[in-house]
Amino acid sequence: MKKTLEDVKALTFDVFGTVVDWRGSVIREGRKLGAAKKLKVDWAAFADGWRAGYAPAMDRVRRGELAWMSIDALHRMILDDLLGQFGIADAFDDAERTHFNLVWHRLNPWPDSVAGLRRLKKRYAIVTLSNGNVALLLDMARHAKLPWDTIFSAELFHHYKPDPQAYLGACELLGLRPWQVMMVAAHKSDLDAAKRCGLKVAFVQRPLEFGPKSKRDVAPEPRFEVNAEDFLDLAKQLGA
Repeated sequence: MKKTLEDVKALTFDVFGTVVDWRGSVIREGRKLGAAKKLKVDWAAFADGWRAGYAPAMDRVRRGELAWMSIDALHRMILDDLLGQFGIADAFDDAERTHFNLVWHRLNPWPDSVAGLRRLKKRYAIVTLSNGNVALLLDMARHAKLPWDTIFSAELFHHYKPDPQAYLGACELLGLRPWQVMMVAAHKSDLDAAKRCGLKVAFVQRPLEFGPKSKRDVAPEPRFEVNAEDFLDLAKQLGA
């Protein structure tokens, strides 16, 4: 029997960049800190550098070079290195570094995210499927008023996306078959990995994730079941 979108019961969401504007949020908090400390820092470059360290750090865990670490711990490791690279390490004591590191718990949503999620929630179970750790995702949901039904994290499976254990583990926890679950993300590699595991996939364009000068590939792809401009468009296409 052919499996269609009518079979989908739950939507799993990538979070960083798909649901929340990590770059804009980190830049705003960095500028506020910089002004208070009288630091001259290119906070856009700082935010980009912080995010750029994310995938290589996860790969070190994946290769066994590092023991399993939460994203909070990886973010702190990257932050400590970046403060040195930008020549401002002496400006932050440990407590201040800890607070700044938790900016990832305080990320703001894209303008359409909350309204779109509320519409989708009327028809589907909506859950996170993020590499962010549970505490981070919970704090973020409270901060940004994200109406998740529940929070799934790579932390639950000790496998970061795009490892198949993350996608299949989410399906198992939901009590659903992969074809009954749709992965929603702004990152094509995430969707391709989910699709290889049998999930349906929806691509959401976030052209400003890496800033207004970014030349990200946000073109629709026929290999994805749904291509949407934002969450409101996604809800409309899914009949929610």
